[in-house]
Amino acid sequence: MSVVIADIRRDYKLQSLSEEDVAANPIDQFTKWWDEAVASNIDEVNAMTLATVNAASKPSARIVLLKGYNVDGFTFFTNYNSQKGQEIAANPFVSLVFFWKELERQICIEGTIEKLSDVESDAYFYSRPIGSRIGAWSSPQSSVINDRSVLEENAKKYATEFGEEVPRPPHWGGYLVKPLQIEFWQGRSSRLHDRIVYKREKITDNWQIVRLAP
Repeated sequence: MSVVIADIRRDYKLQSLSEEDVAANPIDQFTKWWDEAVASNIDEVNAMTLATVNAASKPSARIVLLKGYNVDGFTFFTNYNSQKGQEIAANPFVSLVFFWKELERQICIEGTIEKLSDVESDAYFYSRPIGSRIGAWSSPQSSVINDRSVLEENAKKYATEFGEEVPRPPHWGGYLVKPLQIEFWQGRSSRLHDRIVYKREKITDNWQIVRLAP
């Protein structure tokens, strides 16, 4: 029997989230939830949706991997010539979404994005396995190719050319997403979810905490 899509639902009952429970700073609150997610052994806990918008206001989204965060924001690495890289160059506003279904939680981040320094990009690139470093050279990310042999031949070529000393490609590096708003969403029963939002105030740079209706 086929599944009726409209009938697929789950009632969320694990936890709650109140204004009194959250940290004064959203990065501290992110750390609390991050630590709990890591402790829950969620597979690829650092997977997040990155949404970008091109110069024609057309949005696109994909999964990327968080590689670090601090008080300044959230970092990931990619090919600057990719679709997302081109859209970031055209429009510096992006959003990130973490969804940890095992905890019935999601975190939605809106902000601006900028490239990391060469030093920061180098540091991460040289920590990667050599196959991943070769892959950064081998894939003309988001470009049309005839078939997979293009990638395989490129990988062979660059492996021969570089050997064990694979430099970071000039078209590859990191980005920092600087948050302007961070929403912490906790699933609740009967779809009456908890939504606590931190909004950065333009003048003071302080964080305002508000609750949104689900």
